[in-house]
Amino acid sequence: MSEKLTLEQKLMKRRIHKPGILYSIICPAFNKFVCGKYNIHVSFKADPRKDDRPHILIANHASRLDYMFTGMPLLPKKYNFVVGHNEFYRSHLHGILSILQVIPKRNFVPDIYTIKQIKRVLSEGGNVCIMPEGMSSISGHNQPVMIGTGKFIKHLGVPVYYAIISGGYLTSTKYCLDDRLGQVDTVFDIMFTPEEIKELTAEQIEERMNRLLYHDDYEWNLKERHKYASHGQIAKDLHTLLWKCPKCGAEFKMLGEGDTIKCLACGNGATITEDYEMHPFDESCVIPRTQTAWFDWERAQVKEEIKDTAFRLTQKVKLGTLPKYEYLKDEKTSEIVGEGVITLDRSGLSYEGTRDGAEFKYHADIKDIPTYGMCTDVSRFYTFCGGEFLEFYPEDPVVEKWFMATEELHRLCGGKWRDFERNA
Repeated sequence: MSEKLTLEQKLMKRRIHKPGILYSIICPAFNKFVCGKYNIHVSFKADPRKDDRPHILIANHASRLDYMFTGMPLLPKKYNFVVGHNEFYRSHLHGILSILQVIPKRNFVPDIYTIKQIKRVLSEGGNVCIMPEGMSSISGHNQPVMIGTGKFIKHLGVPVYYAIISGGYLTSTKYCLDDRLGQVDTVFDIMFTPEEIKELTAEQIEERMNRLLYHDDYEWNLKERHKYASHGQIAKDLHTLLWKCPKCGAEFKMLGEGDTIKCLACGNGATITEDYEMHPFDESCVIPRTQTAWFDWERAQVKEEIKDTAFRLTQKVKLGTLPKYEYLKDEKTSEIVGEGVITLDRSGLSYEGTRDGAEFKYHADIKDIPTYGMCTDVSRFYTFCGGEFLEFYPEDPVVEKWFMATEELHRLCGGKWRDFERNA
């Protein structure tokens, strides 16, 4: 009797091909009966539907709904989407992801399997959709494309189209999982011809990608003034992103609930309207122009903080891993298998605690951790250890500071994932 295959083994045995007839049935039906409520407006500067060559489609990764804002408007053109490896372990997703020939990718680490599958699809005459930031926006504007993206695009050598999604983050924020229906605008254009790819260096390719993909939803909507239905909860859990008071400097004392965000230490705060504009309580309050401006100010504070060679963060966490044989249920992202303490400093990220009832330690060099993954909201984060998914559930709402500190330590200590000058 042959040994039962694990979920990991089953996933790695799959050979991805370009989508077939089921894509042509499921996606149009989904587009007709589901996508309409998101009020998606589409325009074309260049139309990938008219290009019969195998090509890559990329986009700013605005939200977890981006497949609707990119793939559905291009029907009947079919795309193999690239999605986080760990999503295939969730019972409500693995079936449809497999049927639609979605390609798994271990985010923020090299993944030879993914490269092979993308090349297979293109060799069959198919098209692939990639979100090169590696994860949907946390803040409402872009992160840089991931390490090696330019080299990969140059290696493939096929046309690259792109989409700019506006309003996607405001519809589906990272800090609150409630959909907020308003308006989403998607504009398609071409980014690289095969001839341009041959002439450009990998660095030049990434520079253009970062420049053309950049978008700030909050800044955009200061002009557009679209309203997003939040049912009185526009600020719900916003403090998980805006965790530092710009008036008194207190950390983790902000509270976002209802339509207000307020510092519990000094009273600084604002009311937020359904177009996401922040209105200070009074003239004494110190409130940045937008939520992304606040977020970027926090990052600047962290960049100063990590200059101290003694900088160190510690946090009690629960440890989660992916299941071996049974799919995750109830929309879970991992199985809790232990608890311990994580530490971040210039040496990297460490975990000391338990796993499956035994002592377990983990350490990753800071140069090997450009950032983390975030499966759902800002309550937990994950990384990979030797290809294995490890998810940390902090005891306190500190995740976003850990992200910022890790990214900036990575850069300070010579890591390859560099930031870019934002042009908003």
